[in-house]
Amino acid sequence: MDIQNMLSRRGMILGGVAGLAAMSGLAGIARAEPVLKKEATPWKGLKVGCATYTLGQQFKTADEAIKAIQRVGLTYCSIKDFHLPFKSTTEERKATVEKFKAAGITPLSVGNVTLKNDEAQVRAMFEYTRDVGVPVMVCAPDKAALPICEKMVKEFGIKMAIHNHGPEDKNFPSPFDVIEATKNMDERIGCCIDVGHAARAGADPAEAIEKIGARVYDIHLKDLQRIDRRSIPIECGRGVLDLKAILTALLKINFQGHVGFEHEKDMKDVLPGLAEDAGYVRGLLAAM
Repeated sequence: MDIQNMLSRRGMILGGVAGLAAMSGLAGIARAEPVLKKEATPWKGLKVGCATYTLGQQFKTADEAIKAIQRVGLTYCSIKDFHLPFKSTTEERKATVEKFKAAGITPLSVGNVTLKNDEAQVRAMFEYTRDVGVPVMVCAPDKAALPICEKMVKEFGIKMAIHNHGPEDKNFPSPFDVIEATKNMDERIGCCIDVGHAARAGADPAEAIEKIGARVYDIHLKDLQRIDRRSIPIECGRGVLDLKAILTALLKINFQGHVGFEHEKDMKDVLPGLAEDAGYVRGLLAAM
C-alpha cells in the first residue's frame, strides 16, 4: 500500500471513531478528556452534621464553631447554648442562625436543653427554640415536667427530642424509657437517641431506631471503645458499636432529622477525631 493510501485509510479510521463518538453523545472521548461522575449525595440522603456541644471546649464562639464545621465538610448542626446563649435577645438569636446559614450550615435542632419542673423556665426554652427557627429541641426534662412540656409542644408546635443519658440517668437511661414515659402523650414528644448511651443502658441502638421509628427526632452519633458504665468514647469505626446497622436502621425509617456527631474524645483538640468520624461514616454509607 503506497503512502497516500495509508494516510487515506488512517483518516477514514479516525473519522469513523470521531463519528461514532459524536453519534453516541461521547464526543469528549475523541478528545481523550475524562468524564467525571458527579456525586449525587454523599450521605444517602441522611442529614449528617455536628452537635456543637462537641466543639464547646475548643471553639467558644459561634464564628469559631462555624469554621470548625466547615473544615470537616459538614452542612448541618444542632446548636448548643455555648454558641448561642439562652440569655440572648430574639434579634441576637436570629442573627447567629443567619451566620450558620450564610456559611452553608443548616441548624436542625438545639440542645441539649435541661427542662425543669417550672412552667416559666420551660416556656423560656420553647421561646428560645422558636426564635432559632428549628423544628426540634433536644432536651432532658424532669419527669414531673412532662405535662408542662406537652402543653408547650401543643402551643409552639415544636418537637421535643428527649435525650437518653445511659445508666446514670435516673429519668431516661434508654430511648425505650423515653417512649414508655410518653407513649400516651402528644406524638411530637419523642427521642433523641444517643447511640452510645443507649448501648450502655443495654438497648440495641439500631433496634431502638426501628422500633421507635416516627418518634425519633434527633440522633447523637458516636462510637465506644467498649460497652459498660465507664465506656470510653472513640473515633467512629475504631470501636464496638455496629454503626452499619445503625445507619441501615436510619435509612429504613427514612429518617429526616439531624444525625449529629457528638465526639467526646480529645475535646480540647477535637477536629482530627471529628474529621475521622465524618470520613468513616461517609465511606460506610457509600459502600452500603
